[in-house]
Amino acid sequence: MLLTDNNRVVIKVGSALIAPGNEGCSPKYLSNIANFITQYRQQGKQVILVSSGSVAAGRKWFNEDKPSKRMKKAMAAAGQTDMMAIWDRLLDMPLAQILLTHADLCNRERYISIKETIESLLANGVIPVVNENDTITSEELKVGDNDNLAAMTAAAINADTLIICTDVDGLYDKNPHTHNDAKLLSTIESITPEIYNMAGGAISSTGTGGMQTKIEAAEKAADHGIDTLIINGFKAASFEQLLKNNNPGTHFLSIPEPLAPAAHWMTHTVRERGELVVSDSFATANASDDESVLTSDNILEVKGQFSVGDTVLLTTDDGTHVAKAQTNYSSCLLNYIAQDQEDTAPEDQYITKNNAIISTEHLTVLENV
Repeated sequence: MLLTDNNRVVIKVGSALIAPGNEGCSPKYLSNIANFITQYRQQGKQVILVSSGSVAAGRKWFNEDKPSKRMKKAMAAAGQTDMMAIWDRLLDMPLAQILLTHADLCNRERYISIKETIESLLANGVIPVVNENDTITSEELKVGDNDNLAAMTAAAINADTLIICTDVDGLYDKNPHTHNDAKLLSTIESITPEIYNMAGGAISSTGTGGMQTKIEAAEKAADHGIDTLIINGFKAASFEQLLKNNNPGTHFLSIPEPLAPAAHWMTHTVRERGELVVSDSFATANASDDESVLTSDNILEVKGQFSVGDTVLLTTDDGTHVAKAQTNYSSCLLNYIAQDQEDTAPEDQYITKNNAIISTEHLTVLENV
């Protein structure tokens, strides 16, 4: 059905479309995208725009052939206003700028706040324009590419479809730039390791993501019940076909039984800050059962440094991933408890069943991860 019955679409536009050749913002390719957004909204639909391009747009103001990370942050600060200005001119409708870091998305309170803000903007006819906050983000705090940021945003606001614009017509069975016999895959029913193997490396020298990150984004979206379209954003025909409800690229289908929102957030958005090696008995227990609450005698080892409320990865001694969970105790206290127990202290001196090490309502079981 593509876009016919879809009321909410997230469209991701990359740096190569915003600032071709790193020479500042240009309407050359953006006009077609803006026209699509305008016509789609005229049908009573909602659009969230995830737009890269602040670094590429700001590069023209700096005499740096190989800018450092520090300089790229300055470029992002200078280029963000140009990027917003060109969308404002081309769309000629109210826009709102939302700059995010991965830390914003990992914090449950801020994650809900982001969702509420975007919902309020859409309800009042304002187009949210989302970008990573490259000016302040660090390696630890950043998503790293706007393909995955777009998928996380789509999941947060329960979008129907994610459209990712790139410089090829979609996913091919091999790199179309180096293989003349490459075939476009129009529909992907499930994302397998074979699909990832077809991705190859990055195609654009302007952006930070390649086809690999687009498949990662499609998988995040599919697990939330969101279809993904990868299309050629450089071709006006791509958007003409979309408006006719035709597939101009590769359509990734959502899974039949999507993850619950909280489980999706834990699995695909939150990064673990540490690791708890747990006993096999806990790993095989039913996490929803009262008897399977994680207590200190189930923990074999505490790895990393984390605080109360951080997400940790639960693994078995052989490295098998069991689950992600939010911890009610810091790594420091858990290490102390484990060491103290080896001497004389009884477990319930520190932990009761009603105050377990992990919050079982925030435990997400991981299969084959």
